[in-house]
Amino acid sequence: MLIPLHAATTPTCGPKAATLSTLHNAGLPVPNAAIVPTTAFPPPTNTSPTAPVDVGSSADLLSEVLIFELGAWLESIGDPPVAVRSSATNEDIAATSAAGQYDTFLGVQGLAAVTTAVRACWSSLWSTRATAYRTTDVQALAMAVVIQELVDAEVSGVMFTPADATGSTLIEASWGLGPSVVEGRLTPDSYEITADGSVTATIADKPTALYRTGSHVLEQDVPADLRRTPTLSTETATQLAALGNQVTDLLGGPQDIEWAIANNQLWLLQSRPITTPPPSTTRAAAPPAVLPGTIRAAAPPAAPHSTTRAAAALPGVASTPDAGSMLTGVPASRGTASGPVRVVRGPQDFADVRPGDILVCRCTDPAWTPLLGIVAGVVTEVGGVLSHAAIVARERGIPAIVSVPAATTRLRNGTQITLDATTGAVHL
Repeated sequence: MLIPLHAATTPTCGPKAATLSTLHNAGLPVPNAAIVPTTAFPPPTNTSPTAPVDVGSSADLLSEVLIFELGAWLESIGDPPVAVRSSATNEDIAATSAAGQYDTFLGVQGLAAVTTAVRACWSSLWSTRATAYRTTDVQALAMAVVIQELVDAEVSGVMFTPADATGSTLIEASWGLGPSVVEGRLTPDSYEITADGSVTATIADKPTALYRTGSHVLEQDVPADLRRTPTLSTETATQLAALGNQVTDLLGGPQDIEWAIANNQLWLLQSRPITTPPPSTTRAAAPPAVLPGTIRAAAPPAAPHSTTRAAAALPGVASTPDAGSMLTGVPASRGTASGPVRVVRGPQDFADVRPGDILVCRCTDPAWTPLLGIVAGVVTEVGGVLSHAAIVARERGIPAIVSVPAATTRLRNGTQITLDATTGAVHL
């Protein structure tokens, strides 16, 4: 019943696992994995796409045969830490990304822990945020679960490949494991690699990183000398872009790729079609600086055609005579919106959100997806344009601006503001 990665197909294992299988079978660097197929789990008991389902004891209905096979597979690969990821039938497809809507578990080790994580991952198919996201008839909905050898990433992030040969590859990167970037926990470094091979980098202050310690993933402070150090060299960014182009050619369209680097090896963790591209950034660049030439930035000369935007180019208060009436950030989802500020610092504030509010928060957790069906716009203090929340905002057509420093303190509840998510301006 457990399906090896090379044999995964969409009907049995969902689009994410099938895509990983395609990449693996083409010889691209994909971590070893096995898949618990959709048929291992019970069918839905509710026909409404927007009503959470009480899975009750059904989440425990993994067969003894499957658990035995899973244990044997883990033993055969040395029982390493693994990542447990969803592969739902409405996920990672051209119409809907379902970005961040299902639970992922990192650093899981041992049969008992892996089995528990598989059950929890499948149960997230019926979570409040997942049901708020989808409109699909749940009779057609199912989930497989991918158990993938964990890449203990030194650097990781997201890459959007171009739609054609003249376009640019966009990369966001930070130290450590991927949730820092995909969940918008911080503002990542961003890189644009044009068709002619030139690289432009905007280097952010990255105060924290996620690393595995034993079977736990912990947020750790980044050493002061690395916080503003580029996570990628020009050469590595170019290699990533080239790998992304291979994936695009293989899969037949522009891709949203999660990747990681460990021990100087690039890995592809997942790939899905881009549902909605990010807006073009209109911020002016700072004067060129040196882009270091190694991942952890020794400091050889910059490669040709590379530019680094200095800290002065990062978002903040507009340097204009009316700076007190405007904040600036990075456009993440196109459009304009006006409404009253609603500062949300956690789930305890959800009940205060009203239709038409402008959601202002430090970052948006995937669990906040239901709010995106209520608010008129989103402003965050940190995060990148390739994060899960930014993707979902674009899919919903909600204007969003990220990386607006001190937004939760400078913008007060009830204040009328206007977002221009073309330029990244927040007008008070």
